[in-house]
Amino acid sequence: MVPNYLIAMLAASALASPSVASSGTPDPRSQSERIDRYYVPGIAPVGQASSPADERLAVFTPTTAPVRHQIDYEIWDYALKSMIVAMGPSNRQGARRLDPILGTRILHGARSRYRLEGSMVLFRFLDTNVINSFTEYRQDLERVAETLDISALPRNEQLAFWLNLHNVALLEKIALEWPVREPRDIKLGGVALDEAKFITLRGIPVSLRDIREEIVFRHWRDPKVIYGFWRGEIGGPELQRHAFTGENVSSLLDVAAADFVNSLRGTQKRGDRLAVSRLYADVAPFYFPEFERDLRNHLGTYADAPVAEILADTRQIATLISEPAIADLHGGARPPNYLFASSQPGAMDDPLAGCSEAIGYSACDLMQARETKLRNMQRRGQQTARVFFSNIDLPGDPPNKNAVK
Repeated sequence: MVPNYLIAMLAASALASPSVASSGTPDPRSQSERIDRYYVPGIAPVGQASSPADERLAVFTPTTAPVRHQIDYEIWDYALKSMIVAMGPSNRQGARRLDPILGTRILHGARSRYRLEGSMVLFRFLDTNVINSFTEYRQDLERVAETLDISALPRNEQLAFWLNLHNVALLEKIALEWPVREPRDIKLGGVALDEAKFITLRGIPVSLRDIREEIVFRHWRDPKVIYGFWRGEIGGPELQRHAFTGENVSSLLDVAAADFVNSLRGTQKRGDRLAVSRLYADVAPFYFPEFERDLRNHLGTYADAPVAEILADTRQIATLISEPAIADLHGGARPPNYLFASSQPGAMDDPLAGCSEAIGYSACDLMQARETKLRNMQRRGQQTARVFFSNIDLPGDPPNKNAVK
């Protein structure tokens, strides 16, 4: 039996097309955790000689005279809330090591020590109709780019479009391949998922990496944009339970940045070194050219007290943290049919709320660990949720105060 919180989503065979609300004038234009990384290669700054990829995607360069259109992502927002489990802010304690099933050496479910951070997707409950709806929605977004000049939208509207398109497309392809332990293992026609050009925009084949690096990273200067791109991995930024919009994108990126920077998968202290996610090495050519200085300044912007203390007590930065395991409630594998939640020792004495054979023991165990973590954090007076505000105008606010540069 499918859990009640999924019934509404699974009842629909397709996501509705994103709608476009227009106003104003017509468009005037027709990555092993033990690998150290200290050296980060540079790239040519924006404005220098363009690469072939730059020329191919030049049509998506933001204009300076935006047209006031908005894209409605209400259906995608609803879908995210139906299939994402937020694990809550990090308590900066690694999850306990999984115990094998009694009488065996078999481990089931998500095994990462970071599994109580970020968010998890309910891939197991995404049936063929739902997965097909992801494909249809991604194609609908492609058609939006055919009929509407994305580069002429306000910058926040453009950014929301690219973030949503990237995350929809990645979720679609992972769901099609599930069960899979690591998204980076997925290949499309023999090409790695991140490099495969399966998205078509105005007749141009585009990859997930193209969207991130050749469109967004190249034209948005604020490094917080890196936290809007979901990578499908536990070790990366979380997939949030809200669709990005022009109004909320800045605030949501701040929430995502604070979540990642203050998590174990983002920053740790190892001896006298500041260990950081390998994500920062990947994006360094775009946002942290003076790696040590620029990254410390960036982390300090979002650091809570524990991470601020780490920043003050460490010297060298090492990009040591990586967790490629899939961000999936079931750990990228179907639960075995011989292992039932209700049959586990002590289950009847302390039943797992909402758990059943339909969900599977490993997922129930993870959800119970999540609830225990959050209760303990509440008892200690620690923050268990992050709140964001968007579209709130106060007297004296500058125009476009929430614009992401």
